[in-house]
Amino acid sequence: MTQSEILRIRLGCQRLEGEPFGKPAEAVRALGAVQAQDYHGAKWALGLRTSGLSDADLDRAYSEGEILRTHVMRPTWHFVAPEDLRWMQELTAPRVLAGSRSFYARSGLDGETLRRSNGILAKALRGGNHLTRPELASLLESEGVAQGDSLRLGLIIMRAELDAVVCSGALRGKRHTYALLDERAPRSRTRSRDEALGELATRYYSGHGPGTLEDFAWWSGLGGRDARAALSMIASRLVRETVSGREYFFEEPRTASRPSGAAHLLPNYDEFVVAFADRSGLFDARHLDKLDSRGNPLFMNTVVIDGRVEGTWRRTLKRETVDVEVSLFTTPGKAASAALSAAARRYGAFVGASLPKGTYNLAHSQGDTGQEE
Repeated sequence: MTQSEILRIRLGCQRLEGEPFGKPAEAVRALGAVQAQDYHGAKWALGLRTSGLSDADLDRAYSEGEILRTHVMRPTWHFVAPEDLRWMQELTAPRVLAGSRSFYARSGLDGETLRRSNGILAKALRGGNHLTRPELASLLESEGVAQGDSLRLGLIIMRAELDAVVCSGALRGKRHTYALLDERAPRSRTRSRDEALGELATRYYSGHGPGTLEDFAWWSGLGGRDARAALSMIASRLVRETVSGREYFFEEPRTASRPSGAAHLLPNYDEFVVAFADRSGLFDARHLDKLDSRGNPLFMNTVVIDGRVEGTWRRTLKRETVDVEVSLFTTPGKAASAALSAAARRYGAFVGASLPKGTYNLAHSQGDTGQEE
């Protein structure tokens, strides 16, 4: 197996190619969790993996609680299926909280203060009362807890999420709200620790693989001992391949690993990029300086062709149109240009806007002349 084959298998495993998911909750459930601090980008990540859904459809699914957004695993927001939220948080929250202990200490947030703030939030949200962040801030300030400090407020709300008190509520126009988890997911199940470890590993390798042990540990936020234990529980059910001295684990590919030539306009923090500790195989190292100032594809909207990051893109939304501007590392051939046009039209359809020129705008070629496919 080659690195290129690994990337192409991941495309099928994540349903960027092959049979798409029918509903956003199916995609979130299969992937385990979808990083979502950029709400609009995370919606597009789900749109890429589902069939026929629009940006507005994702807003409705989110508002109706089909998918929830909260802090889980690494200390950032993720989309999670309601039935998975509790057991994932029980498994991963302790390490997130341990890693954040110094921030809480510097903000003067001790255990008693956090228990009190959790109680204040729970009382205010009870009975389906979904409140925005500024409304929660006013409430906590009136109780002498938040004290007008945005960092302190953020830590209080994150702790309430990690303690399974609050999660995302319905959108109020374009504003996000918080709701009681007990009311958004009242029947979500819990699992024993071993069961949760095995299930999280299953979601990762079936929804993202091929991946290494280190990749799984990074994605899940688990410590090395727990990550190894989780993988050992399911390793007999997985395919194992050694590539360049590294062991990769995955389920049998859903689709062939032959080159497809398809192009994908991925959002920042997409699972195809973020879910792996080692991202060096995603792009040619010669183009490192053409990403952001940190040389990291994680923070940018990336153009992926046949599994490799071949450039970046951005969009400008207007009233009824959207401009899609692509910056490639090399000049595209005819086949790549056609694939990019199709990808841009798909994005336009997702956001319900036409592309003024009927395709994408090639901002500039950043490197060598590419060969036509």
